[in-house]
Amino acid sequence: MTLNDDSFTDWKNREEIAESMIPMIGKLHRERDVTVLLHSRSLVNKSVVSILKTHRFARQIAGEELSVTETLPFLEALTTLDLGPAQIDIGILAESHRADDRGLSVLDFTAEAVAGATGANKIDRREPRDVVLYGFGRIGRLVARLLIEKSGSGNGLRLRAIVVRGGGSRAADDLVKRASLLRRDSVHGQFQGTITVDEANNRIIANGNEITVIYADDPSEIDYTAYGIDNAILIDNTGKWRDREGLSQHLRPGVDKVVLTAPGKGDVPNIVHGVNHDTIKPEEQILSCASCTTNAIVPPLKAMNDEYGVLRGHVETVHSFTNDQNLLDNYHKADRRGRSAPLNMVITETGAASAVAKALPELQAPITGSSIRVPVPDVSIAILSLRLGRETDREEVLEYLRGVSLTSPLRRQIDFTTAPDAVSMDFIGSRHASIIDAGATKVDGDNAILYLWYDNEFGYSCQVVRVVQHVSGVEYPTYPATSV
Repeated sequence: MTLNDDSFTDWKNREEIAESMIPMIGKLHRERDVTVLLHSRSLVNKSVVSILKTHRFARQIAGEELSVTETLPFLEALTTLDLGPAQIDIGILAESHRADDRGLSVLDFTAEAVAGATGANKIDRREPRDVVLYGFGRIGRLVARLLIEKSGSGNGLRLRAIVVRGGGSRAADDLVKRASLLRRDSVHGQFQGTITVDEANNRIIANGNEITVIYADDPSEIDYTAYGIDNAILIDNTGKWRDREGLSQHLRPGVDKVVLTAPGKGDVPNIVHGVNHDTIKPEEQILSCASCTTNAIVPPLKAMNDEYGVLRGHVETVHSFTNDQNLLDNYHKADRRGRSAPLNMVITETGAASAVAKALPELQAPITGSSIRVPVPDVSIAILSLRLGRETDREEVLEYLRGVSLTSPLRRQIDFTTAPDAVSMDFIGSRHASIIDAGATKVDGDNAILYLWYDNEFGYSCQVVRVVQHVSGVEYPTYPATSV
């Protein structure tokens, strides 16, 4: 047998193993509300090739590929346990077991690692929390996709309604057009599932989820209890109101909390999931998810500050154009954003640097920032230049950050790529807040420059959903609780 024959046989064997994993992952998900992860990436509803690619991508710190032959025994062990709702990372289980020197079997090690989700310790499945989307633009539609994708899965959230403008003057085909925008997207592709329109009841039905479309020009016009909505979390995607007074208008009958998908002003807490989400007070009714750029830079800043200390920094963002810019030159209240977005690089301002202090108060270093909008529709890059508290080298920094992306509490926020030819289109659909480009990283003594890719639409929307899950009170724990 030739080497190529060996490689092909190995591939077919791994395909067979990945295929056998799919029904186990699906059954755990459907029957027990267990979401199986591989280094923070969900394996639920994934194809054979996708499972294999996820294993190939999730490498150990030493650079070894993680194989399905290593993770399958841990998945099989999970199917034998009396599990309650949880998220369980079989990648970390496999690596933790490899590093463990006690000689425990896979089953015994797995049972110990997920003990908080088994037997008498397991939590009961909770009733899903109602969610309302106020505004249905770029972020609103992506958040809707995520909520629909996760419905009934341990996500604990149920999209009940979408509020859009047009109280008394909407077009006859308005609902059909909005459903079409949810169904097809020029950047993010087709919706994964089925969407139908119930015009008689003003509903969009997506993968069996009945979503009422409410037409209103002002929050004061709506009584959500009239739609059977109670104790809901409202996600404001309009950015029209950013302070507590304005956002408080959403606290109508049926709505308990308001989450803003833009930087909050005044005393509105700016939350970056993974960094300061655990500071949210239970009684807090209004909060912000900050900006996409803040979410991209704060987790790596925290990681670098924790390990090396950060004395000062500057962030330069090269950002895709957005809908608040003009397609062709026209009047705009901002100085340069009136110029054609798809034809120009546009110097603009960013509030991300100043927002760092709100999300990461322990970082005392001054952080400055600036931004350039460029003619791409999605995916941006933040160039983070840091003066560190001690000298280091490139190899140490990359080894540390790869470990952070795989096994640390920030692994859902920080991703890591070693692809030598990576470009912005490669990161469309990334669910991480930022992706560290290893090849572009520069370190010289106590100076480090990190290049951070981020899908400023989808990656940010994932962060929003994580915050909403946390404040909903229905977020399920992740195991193993400790990393390797």
